[in-house]
Amino acid sequence: MANHKPAIDAQGVSKIFKAAGQKDVAALDDVSVAIKENEFFTLLGPSGCGKTTLLRLIAGFDFPTSGQILLYGQDIAVLPPFKRPVNTVFQNYALFPHMTVAQNIGFGLEMLGKPRAEIATRVSEMLKLVRMEDLANRRTSQISGGQQQRVALARALAPKPKVLLLDEPLSALDYKLRKDMQIELKRLQHETGITFIFVTHDQEEALTMSDRIAVMSKGKILQVGSPHEIYENPATRFVANFIGETNFLNGMVSGKKVKLDAGPTIAAAAPEGLVPRGNVTVVLRPEHASIVGLKQAALIGIVENVVYFGTDTHIHLLLSNGQPFMLRRQNAGVKKLNIQKGDEVGLAIADGTARILKD
Repeated sequence: MANHKPAIDAQGVSKIFKAAGQKDVAALDDVSVAIKENEFFTLLGPSGCGKTTLLRLIAGFDFPTSGQILLYGQDIAVLPPFKRPVNTVFQNYALFPHMTVAQNIGFGLEMLGKPRAEIATRVSEMLKLVRMEDLANRRTSQISGGQQQRVALARALAPKPKVLLLDEPLSALDYKLRKDMQIELKRLQHETGITFIFVTHDQEEALTMSDRIAVMSKGKILQVGSPHEIYENPATRFVANFIGETNFLNGMVSGKKVKLDAGPTIAAAAPEGLVPRGNVTVVLRPEHASIVGLKQAALIGIVENVVYFGTDTHIHLLLSNGQPFMLRRQNAGVKKLNIQKGDEVGLAIADGTARILKD
């Protein structure tokens, strides 16, 4: 029978850091989130938002000031790290440079007192999983950063934890290797079926790998959803601004539509539970607008800059009311744009893409 309890269930968790003579700092403020079994869940936000603090509380490296953390229904908030079926992969990997790859992977199993034959079998399985059989006897000081990251993952997965915590493990890698490891991490999560909780400030990493994302700011979770939900239907201005590039347009609610300060009245969906009134902010992603003739245009802008990115082109404009606007246009299979700084262009808005924000 399937277990319907969340893998991790944080209920009203707060963490207050106190320092003599200084104001208390609320790293987490009444955070509640349920993380499903076998999902790749990402905590995303800027430095100081509380994401690593929440990870540390789940790992047992720190304890909550208030609230509960449940693992499959069991309260683990007061258990030390070694009594939790949870492992952590750190940003610096924390490998033993004098040991071989195989010895590093088996170290945790030795500390748990596992039989030698069982350790050897499990190390062999992990080497195959991370595709490093040929480097089993190489010292970790003699392998690349990407290979070290795989060893750290294999070591953390070897004891078969119920939950694997990953604290920005890709941040030290170069761009190409980081992209490769994003795919590798998702493969490992899929093949092992273990719940991954991943911490990052990189929006692209979160969108690429996650089943669901929790966007955090100032110790609070602002929105939880799939990458598609977070990107296409941001609930707040912070979420819309932090996830991808976006345009913010001021306007006034007019019936079931919004009269933009820049001119037209458009349809714009509101977040669930919000009844918009008065002045509002409408969010529109750059790829949801297109250049059209002035007679067919919903908005009119003056070109400020045209930036070629290979796969697409970004056109920066200034609207009639002085608001900036950015349009993204795919380059594949389309004619090169014949526009330059100072040109007046018309913009059309794709149906159903404008969203009203809560704040």
